[in-house]
Amino acid sequence: MKTLATVILFAGAALAQDVRCDFQEYKPQDGLKAEMAGGALQVSWRGERGDQLRASFTIRGGVPTIAELAIRKGGNWTVLARNLAPEFQVTSGVRRLSEQQMAPLRQLGIALTPEVIEREKWNAFWDAPLMVPGAPKTNLDLPRRPEEIRRAWAEFHSSACQARTDGARLEITFPGLSMGIFSGRLQYTIYRDSNLVRQEAIAMTTEPSVAYKYVAGVKGLAIDPATRIAWRDTARSWQQYRFGGSVNQEPVALRARNRLAIVETGGGSLAFLPPSHKFFFAREIETNLGYVYYRKDSDNSFAAGVRQADREESYRPFGISDAEWDKTAREARHDINNFALYNAPPRTWQRMPVYLYLSAADARSTADQVLAYTHDDRYQAVPGFKVLVSHFHMHWNEHASDEGTLDNQPSWLQVFRGLGVNMAILADFHSDAHPNDPGPIRFAEQKVYFDACERFSDRDFLLIPGEEPDAKLGGHYITFLPRPVYWSHVRNASQQFDETDPKYGKVYHIGNAAEELDMIRKEGGLVWQAHPRTKGSTGYPDAIRDSAHFLSDRFLGGSYQSLPVDQSQKRLCEERCLGLLDDMNNWGAGPKYMIAEGDTYMKWPDDETFPQLIVNYVKLDRVPAYKEDWTPLAKAMRAGDYFVSSGEVLLRKWAIEGTGPKRTFSADVDWTWPPEFVELVWGDGKKTDRQVLSQTELAAFANHTYKIPFETAGKKWVRFGAWDSAGNGAFTQPVELK
Repeated sequence: MKTLATVILFAGAALAQDVRCDFQEYKPQDGLKAEMAGGALQVSWRGERGDQLRASFTIRGGVPTIAELAIRKGGNWTVLARNLAPEFQVTSGVRRLSEQQMAPLRQLGIALTPEVIEREKWNAFWDAPLMVPGAPKTNLDLPRRPEEIRRAWAEFHSSACQARTDGARLEITFPGLSMGIFSGRLQYTIYRDSNLVRQEAIAMTTEPSVAYKYVAGVKGLAIDPATRIAWRDTARSWQQYRFGGSVNQEPVALRARNRLAIVETGGGSLAFLPPSHKFFFAREIETNLGYVYYRKDSDNSFAAGVRQADREESYRPFGISDAEWDKTAREARHDINNFALYNAPPRTWQRMPVYLYLSAADARSTADQVLAYTHDDRYQAVPGFKVLVSHFHMHWNEHASDEGTLDNQPSWLQVFRGLGVNMAILADFHSDAHPNDPGPIRFAEQKVYFDACERFSDRDFLLIPGEEPDAKLGGHYITFLPRPVYWSHVRNASQQFDETDPKYGKVYHIGNAAEELDMIRKEGGLVWQAHPRTKGSTGYPDAIRDSAHFLSDRFLGGSYQSLPVDQSQKRLCEERCLGLLDDMNNWGAGPKYMIAEGDTYMKWPDDETFPQLIVNYVKLDRVPAYKEDWTPLAKAMRAGDYFVSSGEVLLRKWAIEGTGPKRTFSADVDWTWPPEFVELVWGDGKKTDRQVLSQTELAAFANHTYKIPFETAGKKWVRFGAWDSAGNGAFTQPVELK
């Protein structure tokens, strides 16, 4: 095959430009082939379930164009689409430091220098760069100005392409993409043994303080009598649009279940979807804002793809009494000031993907095929493990009290059960109830909280009445006690640290940090930093690394959630979360871990919760009953006997084999999306290093047992992680090397 080829393509009656396609990094292989044919770059590959797939690419007027997408299943080829042009749009605003971050920094005496602001603003949660002028006192340097918001559709000025082999995938790249303040290239990725095609803009900006969102799709989809776009609505009913209406001026957002829209062509289907987790930035609720779209451009053609909304929407308030309704309505309303978008630090390559899925089936069967990549948006059961989630502000005691009954099943309970969750640690007494009451009011509220959690726990589901105080430790933190314990955050002069209450039995009144830690020790509980290094815990746990709390084995570590999202990074919460995990273990205070948490509020079954949640798989044979002691869970967590997962990458087992200076880390990993890499990470007490092993030669829906040899010299701890091509992943907790 020639290393350079010139392609002349006729698209309709228009003559395409000459194209130079570079094959120097291309290696032909069984089941994945690229060649110049019929005046186009043609790719053929082996898909799922015996499917044969074909795509051809050219350039028309400087615009990279998918000349054809086709599928063959047993018989003749079926063309799914022709002459599709990529479309991308970026909407950007200004990233600002939040008052929520500045308050703890001031309390710690940390001056808000330009260097501190520059570092901390990239971890902002309370920021809504597209909300003009912005809510008072939420961010630095308000009000926002309309001219800060810039919108730009991509323009293409391509004259060449490159075909590059990477393991079992082929990357086809077209330079010459510009999109307002961003510029870069367009890339298509074909995966052998998968029906997925990834189309993405890979672009950077040199401007400071950029926060952005994007639209990604294709235009030029043909309308004929058999064409329709189908999706499941939030109630899981199938809907369709057959393009009989007038032309659209803007993309039509579909509030589609599972973030999935499917174009039926008569002979097959073409599905559109975003990455299942990395597409989503942190929010306080999971309201479905419509993540896929269509746009009828003429009577003959339309566009489809993925998108993010401009703003948050409040969740539905709840409450029987006016007081409860008004309170939840105010809290729901404040969420609109929190819609942070993605980070784009200067000169970082931001990746903005959309996935196309080729299918020979109808929309419903295609949906089943696509949802296999996320286990039908459910956390799959793994033998020997139970799924734990944590940190949810449901105001359960207030809700149950307002209802006047403990037998009213809350909507969020159905959400957890539907996701395959086995154990949920709630976090009442944060912005609700009376956390600072010394006992009489608080203990009565705790009684309702405990009884309500017991009422809806069962043989394979446990509701744990946890709490998020911001009382004694510094920053915000989660307390988990392995049984219902009555305790107050304050102690009056007449009260003892622990005493017997005639109604509630043994109770604690906490007067200082030492007493809080003493209670946690006596009860066999655990504590960890909520949202470390951001929000109300900005500066923590760094500021307390020498405290008795942190040095205690009762201090588990910090919470893990996908905050912030920087599309130039390959891992979820790469710097803030995983960076902290490694830092804590280098500090030498004993093993510290990351606990996946939600830190979200009310949930409804029509929310899109799965892509915005990360979970813990804890080594337990069974779920403890509510009336039992929950110590088995506490012990498993304290031992690090769990892994964190977005759900698409699972660890069946892992271990360190051997006892001498040369050992082996073994791990059995399941993947759904095509894998990207595994890594062994270690620290020497001062710095962190890693060995990264590319896994691009593996196909989707793979299982692999890894044996990674390593030497213990210069290593105090090690951990293992596995990440897929869509940014999903799983990782173990660090293990100290003795």
